[in-house]
Amino acid sequence: MRILLKDIKKIYSSEADLDQYKHIIIDGNKIESLVKKDALKINNFDKVINCKDMVALPGLINTHTHSSMSLLRGYADDYDLDRWLKEKIWPAEAKLTKKDIYWGAKLSILEMVRTGTTTFADMYFKMDKVAEAVSETGIRAVLSEGLIENNDGKQGFNDAVDFCLRWQNKAKGRIKTCLGPHSAYSCSPDYLKLIRDKALQHNLLINIHISETKDEVDMMQRKHDLTTVGLLEKIDFFKAKVIAPHCVHLTERDIDILKKHRVGVVYNPMSNMKLGSGIAPIHKLLKKGINVSYGTDGAASNNNLDLIEEARLGSYLQKVALNNPQALPIEDTLRMLTLSGASNLGIDNLGEIKQGYLADIILVNIENNAHNYPSYNHLSNIFYASNGSDVDTVIINGKVVMENREMNMIDEKEVYHKVEKLTEKYHKNF
Repeated sequence: MRILLKDIKKIYSSEADLDQYKHIIIDGNKIESLVKKDALKINNFDKVINCKDMVALPGLINTHTHSSMSLLRGYADDYDLDRWLKEKIWPAEAKLTKKDIYWGAKLSILEMVRTGTTTFADMYFKMDKVAEAVSETGIRAVLSEGLIENNDGKQGFNDAVDFCLRWQNKAKGRIKTCLGPHSAYSCSPDYLKLIRDKALQHNLLINIHISETKDEVDMMQRKHDLTTVGLLEKIDFFKAKVIAPHCVHLTERDIDILKKHRVGVVYNPMSNMKLGSGIAPIHKLLKKGINVSYGTDGAASNNNLDLIEEARLGSYLQKVALNNPQALPIEDTLRMLTLSGASNLGIDNLGEIKQGYLADIILVNIENNAHNYPSYNHLSNIFYASNGSDVDTVIINGKVVMENREMNMIDEKEVYHKVEKLTEKYHKNF
């Protein structure tokens, strides 16, 4: 299918100046070309979208979430991480069925698409059901079975590997898989080595929470006389490609280790703020040349999946923490949400509006909203004044999955009805 995005107000991409271009041609699942204002010949298109009130951006990439946790949004607020997990979340998760996982994932995918996310990285359990939801809804995802050694053991590890091999490159290439040990405090060094070796054998990414809280780092110091990052380096865990959500509490040596091994860091500011975990040293990581992308974490600890809002608060948090208004400027924000996310997930031809790249594009309406006026800088208005509700149209893998705010591949009312019915069991324990 060939699609023309016509008369775009402005096209943004993190690596190039695209001011001269006004039209984008999509052929199949790739961007065929960008066309200058007066060089367009309208013929042989299956679909034409008029974008005169729109700004085009690469699709946003959420590099850390737990999608089915949307079923627990608002269930456990105002706890620190340890109490939140042990007293509320883990007992609730023990009741989740495969049907719950499927509909929770659909609810999150619906929210993500409506706010401009075109790719997400997920770590949870019963992930076959999440993969089914991804396959049906048109979104792109990198999926992993979360592994906690005491719960999952060798059988869980084998099942996680089997999931990776069965689902890799499915859904017309939209699904990638990885291994997802929960953390270094919930998995022993020997278990982590097993995961590392399997990742190297099958060329799989590893997705692992690192240094989320001070309590975690203190516990690792008591047990191993090393920080979390130090322990992972000691066991050669970073021989595999690793993405590390959180990275809130890092020493200077930790940062040098992450840089040395090209570990991708995922910034989760809203979850870290809400759980009182701390402020990740993102400005310092970027100055060191470490690749940093954004993630929302799950909707139970955020409590939404709007990456535009996430990025605004993430930028402001760095500014106030450092008393430096130049920390995390808009240009860094765009790159972290797009190209840096693609790099962290190991997808080479994603995250830019560029010939030959995957056609994951969002169109943001910059008209008819007070917060978009005046229009000195559209990118400033999007990231400093707007939110995901201004996203008008979403294209993923060359397919229009939302247009004029109308979902093409998800029945919204059905999702809301199913979620309300499935979560009735939690109301009596609330």
